[in-house]
Amino acid sequence: MRVMGGDQVDEAVACAVEALRPAAAASAGRDWTVRAGRLEWSCRYTAEHMASDLIAYAGQLAGRATEAYVPFEITLDEGTDNEGVLRVIEATGGLLSAAVRTTPANVRAFHPYPFRSAGPEGFAAMGITEVLVHTHDIAQGLGLTWEPPAALCEAVLTRIFPHVQPGPDHWRTLLWATGRGDLPYRAPLTEWRWNNTVHIPAGRIALHGITPAAAADLHTGGTGGFDWTEGGPYEGTRTAAGLLIKAYTAGSHRPEWGVFAIVRHDDGRAIGGIGFHSTPDDEGNVEVGYDLVEGARGHGYATEALRALAGWALARPEAKTLHATVDRTNTASQAVVSRAGFTRVGERDDNYTYELRA
Repeated sequence: MRVMGGDQVDEAVACAVEALRPAAAASAGRDWTVRAGRLEWSCRYTAEHMASDLIAYAGQLAGRATEAYVPFEITLDEGTDNEGVLRVIEATGGLLSAAVRTTPANVRAFHPYPFRSAGPEGFAAMGITEVLVHTHDIAQGLGLTWEPPAALCEAVLTRIFPHVQPGPDHWRTLLWATGRGDLPYRAPLTEWRWNNTVHIPAGRIALHGITPAAAADLHTGGTGGFDWTEGGPYEGTRTAAGLLIKAYTAGSHRPEWGVFAIVRHDDGRAIGGIGFHSTPDDEGNVEVGYDLVEGARGHGYATEALRALAGWALARPEAKTLHATVDRTNTASQAVVSRAGFTRVGERDDNYTYELRA
């Protein structure tokens, strides 16, 4: 699995600066006060904004900010020319790259949308998105032709745009997803948001949302970017990852109703998977499922994970009732759902059915 990290931040910044530098020299005679593409900002201000975002994301990770943005901003020295602005973009990109590389994968820092946190991979993806789309804006304003590497665009889409149905051209899909372009059979966007992974604390563990990129790797035999304890991931997690990919390909995936890795706090290792079979139906019904690697069973982890997932789901207005199906012979799993508050309500084939109402 290709990791979204410091190398990708460096690649995005290097590509952007290489494209813009010829138009930044005084001898080029380009007017950077013109409007940047569809934005209301000038090309000059858009470049400054890009640098501000890069250092802000680096600050969130380095400062381990969990409740709000770290209260600082950058100001360019008076008289800074356009070449100087590009050097600031290079420097701030380097700071984000370093912060991403040195931050443990399970660390979360504040970002307001949509779930009030992101990990280092999320901040890397957000920084790369800012660089790619704003370089596009500036290039349009200055009359330049520019297109970033398709692999970078795909990596961003599969990490923080899981709600966007993939298209045949990753760059055009990213432009459409950020309100900057058109795609056949899709209405233009006037508002847009990226979608960082869900992270649900649960006592000794945490539930980490699995992105389409991670799901694709899990489904084909990889680790999904997680450090699994011995015996993991279990087959049920790989199967669920395959269903996530089908939903993503169809454009129906919603990360808050997706699949999560169960990760222990003490060692940062993944011990199982848990999640939803689909989004809630019109009556608010949604089914849950989970599994643990054998070595992690019998320690109460499944109960903690199910309680946390149920609390997350039933706090959302679209969910009214959670359902679980457990094999009649699986007494351990029956005990888990009972301890999590579910009530047995019926039988179906060789299974018992359980539910938990809001």
